[in-house]
Amino acid sequence: MRRPGVALISRVGKRLRRIIQRPGSVELTRYEGLLRAVEKLEPELEKLADAELTERAEKLAGTLDGASTYTDDQLVEICALGREAARRALDERAFDVQLLGTMGLLTGHVVQMETGEGKTLAGALAAAGHAMRGRRVHVVTVNDYLARRDAEWMGPLYALLGVTVGWVEPSHAKDERKDAYDRQVTYGAVAEIGFDVLRDRLVTTVDDLVQPAPEVAIVDEADSVLVDEARVPLVMAGSIDHNDADEEVAKVVRRLRLGLHYETDTDGRNAWLTSAGASVVEKSLGGIDLYGESGSERLAAVNVALHAHALLTRDVDYLVRDGKVQLINAARGRVAELQRWPDGLQAAVEAKEQVTATDRGEILDSITVQALLARYPEVAGMTGTAVAVAEQLREFYRLEVAVIPPNTPNVRTDQQDRIFASPSQKLRAIEEEIRTVHETGRPILVGTQDVAESEELAEKLAKADLPCVVLNARNDAEEAAIIAEAGKKSAVTVSTQMAGRGTDIRLGGTDGTTREEVAELGGLHVIGTARYPSSRLDGQLRGRSGRQGDPGSAIFFASLNDDLVLSNAPDLPEGIDSDSETGEITDPAAHRQINHAQRVAEGVDLEIHRNTWRYTRLIERQRAELLEHRDKVLRTGLAAEELEQAHAEKFAELKEKLDDTERLEQVCREVLLFHLDQLWSDHLAYLTDVRESIHLRALARETPLDEFHRAAIPEFHKIIPESAVRAAKTFEEAAITEDGLDLAEAGVRRANTTWTYLVHDNPFDSDFEQTIKRVRSMMKMKKS
Repeated sequence: MRRPGVALISRVGKRLRRIIQRPGSVELTRYEGLLRAVEKLEPELEKLADAELTERAEKLAGTLDGASTYTDDQLVEICALGREAARRALDERAFDVQLLGTMGLLTGHVVQMETGEGKTLAGALAAAGHAMRGRRVHVVTVNDYLARRDAEWMGPLYALLGVTVGWVEPSHAKDERKDAYDRQVTYGAVAEIGFDVLRDRLVTTVDDLVQPAPEVAIVDEADSVLVDEARVPLVMAGSIDHNDADEEVAKVVRRLRLGLHYETDTDGRNAWLTSAGASVVEKSLGGIDLYGESGSERLAAVNVALHAHALLTRDVDYLVRDGKVQLINAARGRVAELQRWPDGLQAAVEAKEQVTATDRGEILDSITVQALLARYPEVAGMTGTAVAVAEQLREFYRLEVAVIPPNTPNVRTDQQDRIFASPSQKLRAIEEEIRTVHETGRPILVGTQDVAESEELAEKLAKADLPCVVLNARNDAEEAAIIAEAGKKSAVTVSTQMAGRGTDIRLGGTDGTTREEVAELGGLHVIGTARYPSSRLDGQLRGRSGRQGDPGSAIFFASLNDDLVLSNAPDLPEGIDSDSETGEITDPAAHRQINHAQRVAEGVDLEIHRNTWRYTRLIERQRAELLEHRDKVLRTGLAAEELEQAHAEKFAELKEKLDDTERLEQVCREVLLFHLDQLWSDHLAYLTDVRESIHLRALARETPLDEFHRAAIPEFHKIIPESAVRAAKTFEEAAITEDGLDLAEAGVRRANTTWTYLVHDNPFDSDFEQTIKRVRSMMKMKKS
């Protein structure tokens, strides 16, 4: 049975674009007109043997090799070959809308395709098309599981098209990574690819490089990667020594109470001592003066400990598992593997939870997601919710959105939010909603805000004899199996953030035995326990129901005392009444207030993203200039030339001792690269200090960004000449041994272990606003 024809798809697509009326909607008429030509090729290609199909794909690759764009005929051929290869290798005939998505990706757009519409296949066909053109393709995913799953799943398809494929994951050694990046198409999580870039920037021999020059990136879950993940820079750190937190300070801070000893701002980004709190701390630490010269170090420790105590919550921001503090990626609802906060804060949280402290380190290098993707000459992406962030995709990545209509109309029923006066009343209503729907046999998916909430709800459901399966950061390794079975009859699944889970919820479960029965009952019912800080995340949760025309429904519950409202729109309109028994509110003003709070939160996130980009653009330009010089040192004899000029006599002695010019060049290279990398690390630390004090310049009516540039530029220009001076000094002082120079004795020691930082807070934005908030709070306290 054929799916809806080209004309219908065209009409639906155009109508969607008119309804949406948002920036970034690409006109699809050109691609829609090619679908008939693709279909005409099907009978011809079906007659080919597998080897003949591969030969035809290779012949197409020969005509595409080196081309900068695709002709219409080439797009038709790629899609026709891809559809036939998918039919044979995967037993899936690509729908017309999937081919529209493929063409959108091949021509450099972010395509919006609803959940369950087959983005994985569309992305694979586009990756194969780019590979046929002689381009090396990286398919960037949100997590390691999806990278491996999709590479293995699509492997037979790529093989039929004569394209090689691989993937990278944390367990891979250097040789495995090299092999994966040598393939024409490489799948990898954004963090994994980013950290390989950072590791390559620290190598001292060309043979240690694992990544080739970037060419094409296709970003899966593009809004999650390009917007949500973009607020958190990828930071590589190296181990220095043991990181001891101030245990005495931790014990003192543990006794402090909110409102009496310290205050926090409404958005939970800053905490500070009150006069009473400062007095208690000073007395408990032996009568020191925190604000005097002698107490400055203790004050820094107190501030960090207070941040850990007041602003970071166990089972929300982090877990304690196996005796270690493990961070939770809020955008994913998963443990952020190998990630940690900056040193002082990490140690403070470890002290708070009384677990063994980890090693201290120094920042070696960092990269933002924007800068990572800017390395690729060609970028495209796919997601189910792109239109909501179309402006950001255009502003930060110069990408436009193409909305692909669903293969079959969406018949999901989106019910109006139910709003309650308090969280406890809301929770009772959610429990009753689950009970009522569960009694019908319909499967239920409940989306919660964090680990703590998911476990609290699961406990209440268990007591009410409503057993459920929980998916959160504690058991994210089993997520695929849990999500896959969430559509079974009578299933109740409670999950944290659903974005990027990457597994379809099929009615009836994986075996589909009860599919028709579940469909007749009404399909999957989705419940949101609160509105997310972004309407886009709400949409991702709703989109789990109504897959490919399935029946389904979705409803969100909210409270005027939810964190979203308290943090972003706490001043409620007067006269909002609630039901005296249930606490439910039907006043339209309540709905407007929650929508307003969400828009404020979205605005804050956008400003964080925008300011992160503004500040890091200069750093990225400096990094690019430095890397160009570093690459020259890495690949040529520049270091040897400079050191020979500085110390000709010692250079000659060392040359005679080694009797190998290549070996001598490597010794010189290691010396110069060590100092170059160390100076860059020092520069990043300096810029961090500048950022932290930038609000003081704002108070002096100076433009923070201008002041940041004014401080950063002259310091950067010192790095390359200073590295040559320091290298010459090391070369002069290092003792000559049988192996060359005793570099370790001369202080040339590189970190032998590395990890990554995860910084939740906004490092650039709102310093001025935060300072004003503190001043206002202090004035308010004085008045009271």
